[in-house]
Amino acid sequence: MFNVFDSILNLFSKEIGIDLGTANTLVFVRGKGTVLCEPSVVAVQKETRQVLAVGEDAKNMLGRTPGNIQAIRPLKDGVIADFEITGSMLRYFIRKVHGKGIIKPRPRVVVAVPSGINEVEKRAVEDSVTHAGTREVHLVKAPMAAAIGIGLPVDEPSGNMIIDVGAGTTEVAIISLAGIVESESARVGGVMLDDAIMQYMKRTYNLMVGEMMSEDIKIKIGSAYPLEEEMTMEVRGRDIVAGLPKTLTVNSEEIREAIAEPISSIVEAVRLTLERCPAELSADLVRQGLFLVGGSALLKGLDKLIAEETGLPVRVADDPLSAVALGTGKILEEIDVLKKVGFDKRKK
Repeated sequence: MFNVFDSILNLFSKEIGIDLGTANTLVFVRGKGTVLCEPSVVAVQKETRQVLAVGEDAKNMLGRTPGNIQAIRPLKDGVIADFEITGSMLRYFIRKVHGKGIIKPRPRVVVAVPSGINEVEKRAVEDSVTHAGTREVHLVKAPMAAAIGIGLPVDEPSGNMIIDVGAGTTEVAIISLAGIVESESARVGGVMLDDAIMQYMKRTYNLMVGEMMSEDIKIKIGSAYPLEEEMTMEVRGRDIVAGLPKTLTVNSEEIREAIAEPISSIVEAVRLTLERCPAELSADLVRQGLFLVGGSALLKGLDKLIAEETGLPVRVADDPLSAVALGTGKILEEIDVLKKVGFDKRKK
């Protein structure tokens, strides 16, 4: 009886791929493509921990909530910092992509995780996804998913290098014969760039700016390499000395200086990986270059800086933000890919 009921549930459940990121969560549904991209933010009641809003609605509350409500990011540095809230967020996203219905979804899920996470962190991801109501969970390393997502020939005997610059981590990996030959993981990404901008504004101008303003500065005038035409932007915040709202103008050169330290950590991770690359695969990288993916790959001039520092061509993927999610989708659609790239599996 229960086997028949489970079969019916499985029939009505979609197969989904999840890129569980520090800043954004993307969900891929087999046969439909990427159907959801929302901030990994949850608003909760402080005392009861009751979830009040998830995703975009919750992000709009960052820095604007009354004392009894807290808008939090349940993931930090690419791994789960709050198990319970992450589970609630995943349940919300899974149900959202399934739509309303009497039958609760029990999908098979492929989740991309940082290559540098340990066994405890890996188990936390598996547990969170399982408790969100899934029937089967597969974990795949994010750089491998990204390489598959942008169409690199990962199963061929040639070297491919992926630089995945996310919000919480930077993953650098050299891939050949469906395996990761060398990799380096640095817990630096877009969130650290935002923090660096906030600290710069505080240190230089005594101006306190919020997360959303800092991110806006990074997106509009932030750069890792000198621009052909430098830009300026009006910044609004609170004067620390006077305690009053204040507006001032900053330029892209200042912001480049502000984020120089975390950017150098990203470049160093690339350099360390290249130093350990086997000679035969190094020849392949000289020929076809390095591939830049992840939301922070959109930072102006990051590709030029890495190219200058390594002497190798660097290409930004057509859709760097969705590369990992697309990779999980391709893995879902081609079960043979799962067998080739290697994965961890948990079945409920």
